[in-house]
Amino acid sequence: MNVTAKDDPVLLIGPQIYSDHDIIENGYIKIKNQQIEEVGSAANLLNKEGYRIVKLPSEYKAIPGFIDVHIHGVNGADTMDATTEALDTIVSALPKEGTTAFLATTITQENNQIESAIINAANYISSEQAPGKSEILGIHLEGPFVNAKRAGAQPSQYIIDPDLEVFKKWQRLANGWIKLVTLAPERPGGMEMIQYLTDHDVIASIGHTDASYSEVIAAVAMGANHVTHLFNQMRGLHHREPGVAGAALLEEKLMAELIVDGIHVRPEMVRLAYKLKGKAGLILITDSMRAKCLKNGQYDLGGQDVTVKDGKAVLKDGTLAGSILKLGHAVKNIIDFTGCSLEDVIEMASVNPAKQLDIFHRKGSIAAGKDADIVLLNENLDVKMTYCRGVEAFVKEDN
Repeated sequence: MNVTAKDDPVLLIGPQIYSDHDIIENGYIKIKNQQIEEVGSAANLLNKEGYRIVKLPSEYKAIPGFIDVHIHGVNGADTMDATTEALDTIVSALPKEGTTAFLATTITQENNQIESAIINAANYISSEQAPGKSEILGIHLEGPFVNAKRAGAQPSQYIIDPDLEVFKKWQRLANGWIKLVTLAPERPGGMEMIQYLTDHDVIASIGHTDASYSEVIAAVAMGANHVTHLFNQMRGLHHREPGVAGAALLEEKLMAELIVDGIHVRPEMVRLAYKLKGKAGLILITDSMRAKCLKNGQYDLGGQDVTVKDGKAVLKDGTLAGSILKLGHAVKNIIDFTGCSLEDVIEMASVNPAKQLDIFHRKGSIAAGKDADIVLLNENLDVKMTYCRGVEAFVKEDN
């Protein structure tokens, strides 16, 4: 199947469609000018003229594209490479796993390296993006405003306390494209930064933090509404100190990211998080690094050597260093781990990130007027086709 032209209207016919209201058997989706023009039952389809018709098996499921708010890299490229070529690689690779939009995520490093990465990403967002590839929605600044005690794979020598003047400079360099900041609220300046981010419509995320339960609740009162990779690199749950994990599970105002690879978080803890937070309180992420889609071997993350073997990426001391998880696999995993439905997964992988980023008016569900970001799954929930803003971005050829 050839990649469609930018202005080529497309008519998808036959799949089961998970629309924003219901599930439509033997449905159709009209795509025009990068947007979803019409959705309905094929039995009610009146006009086919002027559309390139794509007939799909009835067992295929059409769902909204996934949105990954926390991803560093894939296929040998990383946001911190600070090159157009690296971002080209990332946006071209992600549709294969059903990801149609994402936040380019940085890591703690020397200030000049972070600045190069955010300038590069901002320039790319403004001038290089085209339909048919995953869309960069903005920048996720993960570090350096974190707690060295919970550094994980964040290079501790470059960690600094939350510094508003530094952030303001970076946001200027990014032309306002920093959309989410991971920080430790308990560090000096943390609460003030949360207040500033909230006042300027940037998501303040609690992560890489040793905050107490009460400190997290205070951060929520200041406007924090997000938690970076729940359970990983944060003060855990204890019966006399609920910690960050306990606050994240209990506080409805906190949207929690979750890496569902079965490595970062045991299946039982995924099930616990799902039971307490529900589909409305979780966002599936990958936190993947450049080794995703590549072979076992030695790779780089934030200037550190990472060994990738048997689905695991670790530093020399054994610390987990991001993941090589594909979001399409996370979708299948959470269904296996929790017994949740595909409708529930759509909330966690598409709806919630779109709402959190305040773009649900144009992404996150299959509805007329929204961007035509559509993923076709087969009966085994494998990604078979992906459309990014109305253009065919990936087709899995049958062997």
